[in-house]
Amino acid sequence: MALVKYNNNSISAITDIASSMKGAMTLIKEQTASSSSTISFVNGTSDVVISSTYPIYLFKFIGLHPANNGDYFQFNLSTDTGSNYNVTKTTTMFYTYHNEGDSTTALAYDTGTDLAQSTAFQQIALSVGNDNDQAFSGELWLFNPSSTTFVKHFMSKVSCSHSDDANNVQFMSGYGNTTSAVDAVQFKYQGANMDAGTIKLYGIKDS
Repeated sequence: MALVKYNNNSISAITDIASSMKGAMTLIKEQTASSSSTISFVNGTSDVVISSTYPIYLFKFIGLHPANNGDYFQFNLSTDTGSNYNVTKTTTMFYTYHNEGDSTTALAYDTGTDLAQSTAFQQIALSVGNDNDQAFSGELWLFNPSSTTFVKHFMSKVSCSHSDDANNVQFMSGYGNTTSAVDAVQFKYQGANMDAGTIKLYGIKDS
């Protein structure tokens, strides 16, 4: 591995340390749940950007706690700035499972949570517990949502405190089967409100 050395001229030429060290990932918007029925990120609303500005968007879920025990966290896409969240999707999902008593483990394809050309909300986190210390965290990637040529690919990975006192890691991927630009994303629990937690949206520049 080569050792990179900087001479005095190259160091003195740097006039803005902050910008020179700035990474490719930019925080766009952070929203905090507080007995929230939905959390939506809509392009052009409240400083949200979901457009051609970035080719990749990343949502990070931090400690999202449901009001109902065993609830399912889900999302959908919009092509009309949030008037409707009903993009047709085809998806697949699998999970790993290990309970606290070390008596049950699993690695399985979950046929009950995949979609085949459906406009329904897609589940991301399954059977999240609502004990005071339970929640889930993870991420959802959305690729090139502003394309008017290709379908819209996405994938997620979450670590979940399962309602059966277990750790459940869930992996989902799929595509929104539309060549219209996606300009809004909505999140919610299937049964009740999000009591607490944070969702952060990042834009990622071209490499």
